[in-house]
Amino acid sequence: MQKATNIHTIFDKLLQRSDKEALLQQQSLCIWMTGLSGSGKSTIAQGLERKLHDAGILTMVLDGDNVRSGINKNLGFSEEDRMENIRRIAEVNKLFLSAGVVTINSFVSPTNDVRALAKTIIGEQDFFEVYVNASFDECARRDVKGLYEKAMKGEIKNFTGLDAPFEAPTNAALEIKTAEQTIEESVETIYNFFLRKIKNHHS
Repeated sequence: MQKATNIHTIFDKLLQRSDKEALLQQQSLCIWMTGLSGSGKSTIAQGLERKLHDAGILTMVLDGDNVRSGINKNLGFSEEDRMENIRRIAEVNKLFLSAGVVTINSFVSPTNDVRALAKTIIGEQDFFEVYVNASFDECARRDVKGLYEKAMKGEIKNFTGLDAPFEAPTNAALEIKTAEQTIEESVETIYNFFLRKIKNHHS
C-alpha cells in the first residue's frame, strides 16, 4: 500500500523554550546561590521565591533537602558523589529552563570546579552565581542546624570550611553579605537585580 505523501502532521516539532517563555511572559534563568552551610541561602531562596511569585513569576527552588531526598538519595558526600550531585542538579536546571521556569538554587557547591561544571551544563548565558557571603565564624555562631558543633567535635568529617575547602567565587554576578543586612534586605537586593532580566521577555 502506497503511503500518502500529502499528509503533513503539525505535531512533528517540539515546542521550544521561547514558546514557554512567551506563554509565561518571563525569561527563564538559573540563580545559583553558593555559600557556607548556615550562611542564609535557603532562607533567602524561600523569601526570593515568594517575592517573585507575588510578581507573577513561575519559579522552582532546588536545595539540598528536596534534591537529596529524591533524585539524589543514592549519593553520599565523597568528592565524586558531590560532583555527581551537582551534575544532576544542573541537568534538572536545564529541564526547568527549557520549560521557561526561573530556578533558584541553594547549594554549598564549595569549589570553583563544582560551580564551573554546573555553569557548563546549564550554559553561561543562563547561569547567574550569587555568593551568599557569611564567614565560617558567623555561620558557626548561628549554627541553625547544629552542624558546626558536631563538626568541631569531629562527629562530621569533610565539613566545608573546616576540613574541606570552600573557595569563594571570584566573579559572582552578585554578592550578598548576610552579616551586614537582614534577610529581607538580601531578598530585596537579589529580587531587584533579577527582576529586569526575567521580565525582559520576548513579546
